Amino acid sequence: MDEMTSYLGWKMDFTQPAGDPAYLAPDSVHWRIYKNPIALAVGGVAAVLLEFADARIRSGVWDHSTYKVDPIGRSKRTGVAAMVGVYGPQSAARRVIQGVSNMHARVGGETPKGEAYQALDVELLDWVSATAAYGFLNAYDRFVAPVSEADKTRFYAEGGPVARLYGVQYSPASTADFLAMMQKLAPRFEPHPIVEEFLGIIESGQAAPSAPKVLHRALAKGAVSLLPPLVREKLALDARYDLTLADKLALKLAGAVAERIPDLKGAPCQASTRLGLPADFLYRSRAAQARLLREHGLASSPAAVAA
Repeated sequence: MDEMTSYLGWKMDFTQPAGDPAYLAPDSVHWRIYKNPIALAVGGVAAVLLEFADARIRSGVWDHSTYKVDPIGRSKRTGVAAMVGVYGPQSAARRVIQGVSNMHARVGGETPKGEAYQALDVELLDWVSATAAYGFLNAYDRFVAPVSEADKTRFYAEGGPVARLYGVQYSPASTADFLAMMQKLAPRFEPHPIVEEFLGIIESGQAAPSAPKVLHRALAKGAVSLLPPLVREKLALDARYDLTLADKLALKLAGAVAERIPDLKGAPCQASTRLGLPADFLYRSRAAQARLLREHGLASSPAAVAA
């Protein structure tokens, strides 16, 4: 990601304004997890699969977005929106989130079975937000580095205030809460050709052409492996999508490399410099990070979000 990027025509610079805080603190679990592109890629695909289990979301995305004709552009825009909510200055985050909400306000229609939906339906907003949290957290935990139960709880708590900016009313506070949401929606879940069409795009590398070819199928199968068994069964994703040992090792190797090598043009490094921290702040030991935060007088808790 370039230092200066854009979303919906707005130019955003993660390095400016100097000192402007993000909605989440530099030592948040979000800052740690979102810096890893493998966790975001695998977790993002898992989140979409969880969303596509519900016909209302599947129809909304497939009928009203450019994903099937421009998977690269759609993936980049989604990535920018996610990054700005975690690393961006608060003013930019509010602007982007409002833009996303304005765009979603125009999305509505009927599923193939004739059920009406609106993208801003609270039930759908809550589920989409929850699937992203579940996907990113579990992808990092599975393929990058183990996340303690305490940090998993922190991760869910941190995400609530930003989610509310999108109109989300209920955010899970734990994996158990997420699974309870899933059980409530499960009677709606169903298989559909669009799910396999989406996975085909991932496996072909169209959505992430810069990723090594060996990872394309592994990304898809890694995402399927994160699905709760109930969802995988409902989506009828058979043994073709089983994660092999070779797939798992490839993802873990890629995740480990991404965890150690800073992308100096990426949002995590640029946001660190905006706050006066070294660009490689997030790639240092936890003890070194804590020392730097003390030296720079930075708070170690998420910034307050106005209700």
